[in-house]
Amino acid sequence: MSSKKSALTSEIITQATKQSFIKLDPRIMVRNPIMFVVEIGFIITLFLVFVPDAFGGAVSTGFNLAVAFILLFTVLFANFAEALAEGRGKAQADSLKKSKKEITANKLSGTTVKQIPSTDLRKGDLVIVSQGEMIPGDGEVIEGLASVDESAITGESAPVIKEAGGDFSSVTGGTKVISDRIKVRITSDPGESFLDRMISLVEGAKRQKTPNEIALNTVLVSLTIIFLIVVIALPFFAEYLDITLEVPVLIALLVCLIPTTIGGLLSAIGIAGMDRVTQFNVLAMSGKAVEASGDINTIILDKTGTITYGNRMASEFIPVGKHSKQDVAAWAALSSVQDETPEGRSVLELLNQQSITYDKAIIDGSDFVEFKAETRMSGMDLPDGRQIRKGAVDAVKQWVSGQGGFIPDDLQANSNAIASAGGTPLAVAVDQTIYGLIYLKDTVKPGMRERFEQMRKMGIKTIMCTGDNPLTAATIAAEAGVDDFIAESKPEDKIAVIRREQAEGKLVAMTGDGTNDAPALAQADVGIAMNSGTVAAKEAANMVDLDSDPSKIIEVVSIGKQLLMTRGALTTFSIANDIAKYFAIIPAMFMVAIPEMEVLNVMRLHSPLSAILSALIFNAVIIPLLIPLAMKGVKYKPMSSSQLLSRNLIVYGLGGVIVPFVGIKLIDLIVQFWV
Repeated sequence: MSSKKSALTSEIITQATKQSFIKLDPRIMVRNPIMFVVEIGFIITLFLVFVPDAFGGAVSTGFNLAVAFILLFTVLFANFAEALAEGRGKAQADSLKKSKKEITANKLSGTTVKQIPSTDLRKGDLVIVSQGEMIPGDGEVIEGLASVDESAITGESAPVIKEAGGDFSSVTGGTKVISDRIKVRITSDPGESFLDRMISLVEGAKRQKTPNEIALNTVLVSLTIIFLIVVIALPFFAEYLDITLEVPVLIALLVCLIPTTIGGLLSAIGIAGMDRVTQFNVLAMSGKAVEASGDINTIILDKTGTITYGNRMASEFIPVGKHSKQDVAAWAALSSVQDETPEGRSVLELLNQQSITYDKAIIDGSDFVEFKAETRMSGMDLPDGRQIRKGAVDAVKQWVSGQGGFIPDDLQANSNAIASAGGTPLAVAVDQTIYGLIYLKDTVKPGMRERFEQMRKMGIKTIMCTGDNPLTAATIAAEAGVDDFIAESKPEDKIAVIRREQAEGKLVAMTGDGTNDAPALAQADVGIAMNSGTVAAKEAANMVDLDSDPSKIIEVVSIGKQLLMTRGALTTFSIANDIAKYFAIIPAMFMVAIPEMEVLNVMRLHSPLSAILSALIFNAVIIPLLIPLAMKGVKYKPMSSSQLLSRNLIVYGLGGVIVPFVGIKLIDLIVQFWV
């Protein structure tokens, strides 16, 4: 789902044009009260075209027809803006639906495999997916490791590795296994998959209005009611001045004065905001989440898989005491031969890279000792009685000491050196002897420091949460450039820091990918889960990053701010517009009866009728002219609130006053020949 997929095509424009007319249905229009008022005005003036004296009026049929025509196009332009924004979302949904074709699933029943349609799968079913086959539904890899093509979901051609256990076991229906074979447990019923949710969410028509949007809509409706009362009162005032104001004139005046510009673009702005997030391969579960991201004060980031790559990889063998590097490497390899964890495999890969050999024959008939949280060690029990252990330094020290072994003097110093460099030390021991350390390194992702510096300029505080010891956490935090960190963090610690920030009145965002991140993702105002993460994390969050790039939070925050700025800027422009139109039209209407108002007719409009028509035409034309801005959004640049307010008032406030004066005068110069 790159930005190219969201580009406006002739097909989208054609469909939006059709929808502009379909949306004229009053049952649809009533959802937008401002434009509904315009539509009612169109119906009344169209009626007066055929029955011009229905209200005892004396305005020409040509004027009535012109007003009806302009009002119709005002509504159509507003509908077109909304339909255009919806069309881009629906185009993305259609591309996703193509990946929802019928897939055959290899369902595992006991020891037999049976082919069934993927639609017959239920939550808890086990399936086997081999090379070249499509994954039939959302699930968790419970056995095996495979390279998966997720381009149907993310738009990225690079495959990702999915494996049993850990935070990279989640798979999505509709993606394709391109190597190896995996066993998957289905985690969703038909119609409830991640892909189904994506399709329904990216279709703009199903978008719910956000609280800010509802509040603004209420303000706009209130302004409409106020102007409606003013226009209804005008005939009585005009009668006192011996001036006759015809119904079409009053309707045109009302439409010119109510906030039709922002009323016609408001829905399009919201839909386009969600669409822009989707262009960055971030799936927002609601418009509220996008808006909230624009007001974020604090971001909590999980270190593993978010700031760093996640899989700790063996990068060096460090001997202790009088032992050699060859000794450490050989025993580390023997303890890792049957270790299927990423760390275990990385030990063997490092040996191959350094061309170090070891005697594999001595492990024939040995028993592999799996890692356990209680012991924090794994290893191998050899047939000759020797025991090899690999694990946390303090756990290995305790194990060796329990057998009466000796702890090398330089063990702790080397261990601290690894930790202070941001790595994780694993001790390697055989019976009563510790041979050395394996240096596991978790690398900070490129560009993170620059990203966090950008956040700082936005006034956003970054806090890293990690289960590492304080020394390792401090090193990673310094390398990444975060503002603060929490070491030895547990799931409840993440929730605690989020609640603490929220108690201070701050909006908090959280990124994560593991099951242990799920409670914090749910607690945060904006929770962004990595698509490579677990099902629990994705279900708890209100945004999912399909590229699993945590640094993308910058774009999400920028889009949120851009959405709020666009709405604020166009609202400012619209209200300024209405004020300008008010002072442009009213003097022209009443200067005949009140000659003193001639001084306010600064534009020297030709006549009351030409003033009304010119303002009405301008009112209709300005909506399509602003559609590109509503769709693209006002460009966001990090600045203070006062600077932002000043910029909006100058650019959109002052611009909203000047543009109508210029536009209406130019239109009046043309219209005066027909009125």
